[in-house]
Amino acid sequence: MSAQKLLLRALRCENTSRPPVWFMRQAGRFLPEYRAMRKAYSLTDLFHTPELAAQVTCLPVDILHVDAAILFSDILVITEVFGYEVIFPAQGGIEMRPPSSKIRLNTEETLHYVDSTIRLLKPALNVPLIGFCGGPYTVAKYMGQINPPMLKQITEATIEYLFMQIKAGVDALQIFDSWAGLLDHESFIRLALPYLKEIVEAIRPTGVPVILFSRGSCKFKKELISLNPQAISFDWEEDMASLRKQTPSHIAIQGNLDPDIFKGPQAPLKEKILEMLESMKGEKGFIFNLGHGVLPETPVENALLTIETVQHAYDGVL
Repeated sequence: MSAQKLLLRALRCENTSRPPVWFMRQAGRFLPEYRAMRKAYSLTDLFHTPELAAQVTCLPVDILHVDAAILFSDILVITEVFGYEVIFPAQGGIEMRPPSSKIRLNTEETLHYVDSTIRLLKPALNVPLIGFCGGPYTVAKYMGQINPPMLKQITEATIEYLFMQIKAGVDALQIFDSWAGLLDHESFIRLALPYLKEIVEAIRPTGVPVILFSRGSCKFKKELISLNPQAISFDWEEDMASLRKQTPSHIAIQGNLDPDIFKGPQAPLKEKILEMLESMKGEKGFIFNLGHGVLPETPVENALLTIETVQHAYDGVL
């Protein structure tokens, strides 16, 4: 089966081949080619220049041969719709500069460079392209405005943003509500879940699959399952076989290798990968990924080993 179809079939829980594999943060600091680009350009330049963002998006596809590309952008670009300036200092971290007064700009006009990046990528890729956004709670937390009116505004802008990505040609979408998983149960139900539900329901009629991810996703699996997304990306707090049993068969599951194991010695890494693959053998809705993003100090050789192991585990080679 071609890599172009593999991820999408897994998201429909119809995959009868080996599982697709890609990594969150696969276009990042662990790749020497990316670090070379960062010496020449700021993150702001990379995010806002379609030709550069497209080039970075393609790096892991060309170097690692992953089964999907994920758009190179940032979850916080949506705040530009509200007049925020997002600064990425050279020494790391994020600085948010709010506008002098409340503002609400046109989403498509403000984030036109993302549209342009997607349109550049689609003809160049031979694998599916995953678009994405931040969860409203996570975005609001960075903005320092965690309140229902702001969460509602972010949700509305995010839906517009995702529709723009769909029109430009993305094949799937992932919602990164990274900080929501650290909430207590009551706060998650109140501050995260309703807004995620609104986004999932708005996108559902398009037929474009939606993957939900948050830190602590295992802790809130029942709540995430209740939203009936096409897929849930799980952290590594529970093993995938157990999560598969707890998740309805029509919802795909993604994950969930520990990023610390991913960056560690190769022998235990390969042992863990093979263990996961064996436990998920025959599952039609499984996507191999990490339980969080690739850590910067991860050896590229570990990524290559992981991809080779996943891509050949069921063909008698490994």
